[in-house]
Amino acid sequence: MKFLAITLIPYVPDPVTGIKASTTERLRSVVDNAVLAEELGFDGYGVGERHERPFLSSSPPVILSHIAARTSTIRLFTTVTTLSLLDPVRAFEDYATLDHLCGGRLELMIGKGNGTAQAQLFHVTEEDQWERNREGYELFRRLWREDKVTWSGQFRPSLDEAETWPRPLQQPIRVWHGSATSQASVELAAKWGDPLFSANVTNPIEPYAALVRYYRECWAGYGRDPADALVGAGTAGYYCAKTSQDAIATYRPIFEARLAAMRTRGIPPVFHSLEDAIERSSALIGSPQQIIEKVHRYHEQLGHEVLHVNADGAGLTPAQHRATLELFQSEIAPVLRREIPSRPFPPALG
Repeated sequence: MKFLAITLIPYVPDPVTGIKASTTERLRSVVDNAVLAEELGFDGYGVGERHERPFLSSSPPVILSHIAARTSTIRLFTTVTTLSLLDPVRAFEDYATLDHLCGGRLELMIGKGNGTAQAQLFHVTEEDQWERNREGYELFRRLWREDKVTWSGQFRPSLDEAETWPRPLQQPIRVWHGSATSQASVELAAKWGDPLFSANVTNPIEPYAALVRYYRECWAGYGRDPADALVGAGTAGYYCAKTSQDAIATYRPIFEARLAAMRTRGIPPVFHSLEDAIERSSALIGSPQQIIEKVHRYHEQLGHEVLHVNADGAGLTPAQHRATLELFQSEIAPVLRREIPSRPFPPALG
């Protein structure tokens, strides 16, 4: 199994202390956490994309470029690139440039994006967002593979023998499809033979497992071997301590603060207590052995080879944040790497 540390860069007060860092401090902490993730042995670091409050992740190429300059081996993920909102030509130019700057360590994960405010900002409607995502991706993948592209579509001006520069380092790059609740992303991934990354965060496992099964069915429907399908999955939170009692005691105020924030914003919680979340959600809270067993239970239904954990450390002291990530790499990751085989990530190119 491979392991990613990811962030959507939420910009909110610390759930325990109530202190809100400056924007500068928050963005710098993202880069520092990526450096820490590489130091500790994570396989990848992911930065999400959001264009509305409370997130500071509106420009992943810029942030990942800074991370590229501070790291040398860890793979850099977009989690996710919202192609339903972006001009695929401009997105290609940004990421082809970044691909060179990071030495071919870039992995793209695409999706339609979430949130009413950002859809309004980019004049995307609920009715057309999936079609925009599909059209944008199919142009994007051609730009990555072809020196000159002639193309026409519904949502951007046509292209006639168009050249895009710079040409990328990875030819082609691997593109994952982020999937939460819709079959549209699953069908697009299967059509093109691309890997799938299940969000696996908001709900119990059943709807996510159903979509992964559907992905493999679609994959086979295109005449491909289901064993070749590559799946990743997220988690709804992470904190590990030597004993489950210590883990729960430390994480409880973090969970309860987030629950209170959801209720304040009128969002009905799916999991009503920390114990409920540990039992029914993908949150990894407990001792190393408990977390290993839970990942195995999820793997039985998802068959995933890649797992992400939250990289922010909100509600934890810097010492607690580092200690729990060190514990993950020393006692959890080695067991899961051994017991759940995974294919190697592409090697860096420069």
